[in-house]
Amino acid sequence: MLEIRDVSTSYGQIKAIRSISLDVPQGKIVALIGANGAGKTTTMKTITGLLVPDSGTIHFEGRRVDGLKPHQLVKAGLALVPEGRAILGQMTVQENLEMGAFQRNDTAGIREDMEKMMSWFPILKERLNQLGGTLSGGQQQMLAIARALMSRPKLLLLDEPSMGLAPIVVSDIFKTIQEINREGTTVLIVEQNVKQALKIADYGYVLEAGQIVLSGTGQELLANERVKEAYLGGRKVQ
Repeated sequence: MLEIRDVSTSYGQIKAIRSISLDVPQGKIVALIGANGAGKTTTMKTITGLLVPDSGTIHFEGRRVDGLKPHQLVKAGLALVPEGRAILGQMTVQENLEMGAFQRNDTAGIREDMEKMMSWFPILKERLNQLGGTLSGGQQQMLAIARALMSRPKLLLLDEPSMGLAPIVVSDIFKTIQEINREGTTVLIVEQNVKQALKIADYGYVLEAGQIVLSGTGQELLANERVKEAYLGGRKVQ
């Protein structure tokens, strides 16, 4: 579904990602893991048109999309849940959800999807008229995911969905991500919570200093000694 080939992106003179290549197959969950500053968010912003790559190509469903604007990519079927959630704090929960569907004009479908979001995230139903900025961190993350899903994406990109959340909330968020995937949405997830991400991922990539250094199935990476040492508190490998 998504093919990234030899993509590099810079901030001024600083090259944040360097010649990275990765694939996201249709219907799968793919995890991109790495430490702070590895280039994970830059990768997500490049995919979604918020940053323009210096070089390389990005294809979505066979169509070259690097250079397209973010709203064009949303219309094509990509939706990003950004790092930090970016909830519209002065809008209600319902208004945030409606903003997710702003490019759609199928009123019945929007209503149907709104009901689906309420079933996936019951707390949002209770707080429909509450301002987004007054929700807890976990509730804001649920709202950010639901808002992205209101565009009916084929590919959902999640940037650090567990950041700053209590462990029990993180567990619920990851269960929901799996459910969303089972319903047919392909997922690319960027995470510092390596264990949780790889447990649900079909495939994963490890990003270090702007470069892909390892790849494999989620289970292969969980068992990899280098991954254990760097991210899972495993024993040091000689």
